[in-house]
Amino acid sequence: MSEEYAYGMWIIVAFNVGLFLFFILSFLAPKGRIEWRNMGIVTAFLVALFTEMYGFPLTIYLLTGWLGEAYPVLQPFNHKFGHLWVVVFGGSDLAWMVVMGLSLLFLIAGYILMSKGWRQVHNAHGKLVIDGVYRFARHPQYTGLFLVISGFLIQWPTLLTVLMAPVLIYGYVRLAKSEEEVMFSQFGEQYTGYAQTVPAYFPTISQWFEFLTASVEKESG
Repeated sequence: MSEEYAYGMWIIVAFNVGLFLFFILSFLAPKGRIEWRNMGIVTAFLVALFTEMYGFPLTIYLLTGWLGEAYPVLQPFNHKFGHLWVVVFGGSDLAWMVVMGLSLLFLIAGYILMSKGWRQVHNAHGKLVIDGVYRFARHPQYTGLFLVISGFLIQWPTLLTVLMAPVLIYGYVRLAKSEEEVMFSQFGEQYTGYAQTVPAYFPTISQWFEFLTASVEKESG
């Protein structure tokens, strides 16, 4: 690959789609029609993301065609400048490190929350879970997914993924509401009281440190 054009790597596209889809399916395995539909949107998001990241940079082609010589960098198809936030903030190595660091923070926090939430529910064997990460959010697994999506949008925003992200998030918000109807029916006043005091996805700013700390605590027993 030349320095100017760092794309066309379709094997890497397929590998990354498979890898990230495997991790997400490990913690958000679909069980019904709605879950499979949402997972289809997740899959489409990942395909669109990694296709533009390593295969064909559609967004950059469109932007360079629109802006022409006014495009902020001289080598738009260099992989470093595929990070559009890096381009927006001047294309420096510092901008690249900040974008990568922030996106990795979101991605790692998201995957940890998804993993921790899944383990707690799995180990509860059908009982109501209100401790650990569930002390701070009623749906920490979906919080984790939203952080992962945000991390990808920070690292490599594209026209398609920016359009798809709200659809994906809306789908999981609707799924969470349908799941809560089951929880209200199954646990009654116990879950009602819990839902009245704990937010659905995101705790208050002052609780975020505790929230993330709880996500990395080892399972007791």
